[in-house]
This record gives sequence, C-alpha cells and structure tokens, in this order.
Amino acid sequence: MTKPHSFHIPVMGLGFTVDSPIKVAQYGIDSVISIGDDMLLEKMRMMYSELFEIPYQEISDRIDDFRAKRITSYLNLVNDIVETKFEEIKNATFDKADEIKKYFNMLPDTSEIKNEFYKLTEKYLNFNDFSDWIKEHLSVGSIDVNIMTKLDREYYDKKGNKLPVEYNDAHAALRGFAESNLESSIVLSAGMNPRLYGYIGKFEDFYPDENGYIKKKIVLKVSDYRSALIQGKFLAKKGIWISEYRIESGLNCGGHAFASDGYLMGPILEEFNKHREDLEAEVFKILSQALIKQNRVVPNKPLKLKLTAQGGVGTANEHEFLLEHYNVDSVGWGSPFLLVPEVTTVDKTTLQQLVDARENDIYLSNISPLGVPFNSLRGDTGEIARLEKIAKGRPGSSCPKLHLNFNTEFTEKPICTASRQYQRLKIKELNSKNLNPLDYKKEFDDITAKSCLCVGLGTSALVQYDIERKVEGNAVLVCPGPNTAYFNKKSTLEEMSSHIYGRKNIMPFEDRPNMFVKELKLYIDYLNDQIEKSKDKMDKKQDKYLNAFVSNLRDGIEYYKNLFNTISEKFSNSIDTINAGIKFQENRLNKSEEEIKSLSLEIA
Repeated sequence: MTKPHSFHIPVMGLGFTVDSPIKVAQYGIDSVISIGDDMLLEKMRMMYSELFEIPYQEISDRIDDFRAKRITSYLNLVNDIVETKFEEIKNATFDKADEIKKYFNMLPDTSEIKNEFYKLTEKYLNFNDFSDWIKEHLSVGSIDVNIMTKLDREYYDKKGNKLPVEYNDAHAALRGFAESNLESSIVLSAGMNPRLYGYIGKFEDFYPDENGYIKKKIVLKVSDYRSALIQGKFLAKKGIWISEYRIESGLNCGGHAFASDGYLMGPILEEFNKHREDLEAEVFKILSQALIKQNRVVPNKPLKLKLTAQGGVGTANEHEFLLEHYNVDSVGWGSPFLLVPEVTTVDKTTLQQLVDARENDIYLSNISPLGVPFNSLRGDTGEIARLEKIAKGRPGSSCPKLHLNFNTEFTEKPICTASRQYQRLKIKELNSKNLNPLDYKKEFDDITAKSCLCVGLGTSALVQYDIERKVEGNAVLVCPGPNTAYFNKKSTLEEMSSHIYGRKNIMPFEDRPNMFVKELKLYIDYLNDQIEKSKDKMDKKQDKYLNAFVSNLRDGIEYYKNLFNTISEKFSNSIDTINAGIKFQENRLNKSEEEIKSLSLEIA
C-alpha cells in the first residue's frame, strides 16, 4: 500500500523518539527509535507495561544476551501497543470517531483516500456504513529502528575474557531487531562496518522472497552517491538488498554532524536522482547472482529502492520541492518535532529551552567522545552539570553505560574520553607539560568538554515520565539541528502536519534562509573553523584537504545558481533573497580561499 504521508520522523538522540511510534504510527506516520541504549528501553518497557496493564518480567543484565533480549522485548511491546491503537481507530464507531477524523485530516490535501473519505462522510451519516472501506484504506506507520554501525563496543565476561563478536553493541542491537516481530526497517548510520554487515545475513527476515517482499528492510543513511554504491554492492554480494537510501545533510541536521568534504545536499540529491535506475539495476544484478550462489529464491522481478532526504527542511515549499524536483519518496522532519509533545519525549525544562532557542543558541560543539562535531544547545542541563563537576574538581562522567568505550591511550581495555577515569589521567599528563596559562586552559577545556552522550541523550524520557534514574541523574543533553531556531512555540501534531503540507504556517520568522543556503553557510562556517585550526599546523595534507573543500563548495554554488535560475517560479516569493544569500556566501568563500592561499605559501 502507498504510504499515506510524504514525511517521516527520523531518530533523535537516544530518548527523544524512543516511544514516538506509540504516539504517531496509528496515524500512518513512520518514525525511528534508537536501539542504542538497552537500559533505557528496559525502563521504558516497564513503564509502558504498567500503563497498559501488560505482564512484565525484568530482563536483568546478569542473564546471557540481555542486551538483545531487552531490545527485542521492547520492540515487541511497542508493536503490540501500536497494533492495538491502530485497530481501535479502524473499528471506531460514530460516537468515537475523532481519531478517524484526525487520521484523515492530517493527510495531504492531494491524498486520494482523504478526498474519498470526505465524499463518503457527506453521503453516509454513520461510519459503520463504510467501515469496510476504512479498514481497507487505513495503513499503519512503520516502527523503524536505528543503530550507529561503528558503535560496536566489545564485551567481556566476569573473568575478563572477551566475548564473541555477536555480543558487541551493534551486533546485539541488530540481533534484537532481527528477532523481534516487527515488519519494518533498520536504519544503518555513521558509516560502514563490514563485520556487522556480514552478520545481517544470519537472519532470514532480511532476505527477499520470490515476490520481492522483505520483512525486515535495510535503510542506509548516506551523504554521497559513491558511498551508497559501494555499500549497496557490498551488501548485495551477501544477498542483502538496501531498500532505501536516506540522504542527510552533512551539517544542517541534528546530532552528530558528519561533514562531507564540501559536498552540498542539492548536488548530492541531483546525482542520486540522475543515477537512481542505474543504481537499482547494477545492485540488483549483483544481488541476484549472490542469491543464486546461496541457493536462495531470486525475486521474479527487479527490486526497487526508495530515496528519502532529511536535514534542515522547514517549509511546505521546500518539502514539496524535494518531492517533485528530486523525486524523493519521503522527507524527514526531525528537529521541528522536538517542539511537538504529542510526538517526541522532551522534558519540560528542555522543551522550553528549545522554544526559546535562536540561531546562536544552537552550535557545533566538541562534546562528543567520538571526536565528531555535535549539534548542541547552549545551557542545557547536561552542559550545566558538566561545568559544575569541573568547578568541584571532579570532571568527567562515572560512565555507567560504557557504550563509547573506544580509547586505549592509558588503559589496555578501552575507556571513554568523557569518563572521569580518562579525564583524570589526561589532566595528569597535561600537568606535566608545564604549559603557559593560555595553552594550558585550551588543552584543559578540550579534555573536559567531552560529555556522556550515552546517558545525557536518553535522560529526557526518564525525567518526563518520572522514571527511576538513580544511575542517570537529571542532566539532559539535547542535539537539535540548526533548523530548530526558526520554530518558537509548542505545536500539536495536527498543526505540524498542516505546516508540512502548506495548510498552515507555524514559522514566524520571515528572514529564515532557504534550507540550501543555510547549509551552504554552515559549510563555510565549518571551513573557516578548519582554516583557523590549520594556522599553527598547516601541512601539505591539510592544504590539499582545504583546497578540495573549497573546490567542492564552488561546484555546489554554481549548481545552486543554475538551479534557482531554472526553477525561480517555485520560490517566487523568496527568489531574490535566495540569490542574495548565495552571493553573500560566495563572497565569504572567496575570502576563505585567500586565507588558504596565504597559509599555503608558508609551507611551499
């Protein structure tokens, strides 16, 4: 069945969309749960079991394979609750018809089933008179899950022996999803993990049947076509099909910002759209050969792939443009939904901070232990708690969840750079350097900037639902995208869907830049930051990187000039502002290039 909505809700943090499917799937809306924190999922399962009077038995961390079992159990519970809610809508009687009306009212006005529904309500006095039609045409939203593929921490038994790779974080999370009763997708993000990709083939639900049906689909989050093709072929050789390529802006998004080398979203989407059929055909050929070698069923017709896009979209005009110009199947709306309590789980304090946040309040920080830039909100309770620990002379986290234990600088077993153990050892090393006060402060701040994302990104749900959090505490880290700054009030799900489809405008800022112009600005900001960091350590490798970055941005600017000249009528109300914005950023890029040339002369 065709998807009723042309938008989806991407994963946000560990806890902000942890129960979003329970809130929106019954209305046909797809959303994504992070399955990175099994402790959080277990606490959520206990809470929802009590709420819906479902028997609950704790899955202790003392039992074998507890992580995968917790994930499976939570996903099964969510699926059961969603199915119950969806059945209630389909079987609603006339006196309890508000949910049916809400379902259809939120659909885009171009929806055929929406228009047919309105015709039927004019013709019949009672929903019972066309209940069969309702049951046939309503569809439930997908309960998708996300894992960051490279967050694949190893586990040890009580004697200190390393456990088999199947117990690694990402492997166990994948298994937890694979063994659930969901019929949905797993979104793989943060790069390629060949060992994990090989593990996917252990589970039958990921393989297609003769009709091309796949119970559990793979969605690959990517930021360039070349990477998509490489990973698509890699998995196809193992008999696994990527059903969807989810193209995300490198910088105009929430959470970790995986900046590409100056490749902008518009040209990337153009390349995917241009080569979509080639990608389908080339990868399906490899898939068919692999399935034959494995003595598996080969689908009786070529499989299709979906293209979706997300990162910075904020207006109905931009939403429609992505659908029509690049032929994407769905558009991800993430950060704006942080201001919709019906959809995401955000505690009251953080929610108000997000409502009040403007452009300068949302910034790229270096708080992530992964060493990747991270979108942060100034003054969130997680930042306050981190600074208080530093002031007390006890920087760092007690590290109760251990998911980001990857550093072996001081220890044989990996530890996290946000941990108290690591920061204590690193500061001790710093103290031995006898640096001047300014250099000392800079290095000290870099060490203590790292925050416990494993806890902070999930705490909001525990605070909001008043769930026991003796281990986690109350400090919340939030990871909004820059687009959040242009929404300044709490909204309902119906209001946000009306905004997405152009029935209502809930964005008060007329000077908000176009999503492509905003991303261009963010990339030049990032470039300038890299130039600044290169001033003391410029070498030929960095020189080559910076010049390639500039070259790619110039290609992107030329693409946007031609694009908006060709489709100016699509943005007739803002085309002058868009062109002026592109020109302004081009001038900034010229200045940045001059700085690079000056630095290059020093190493010539």
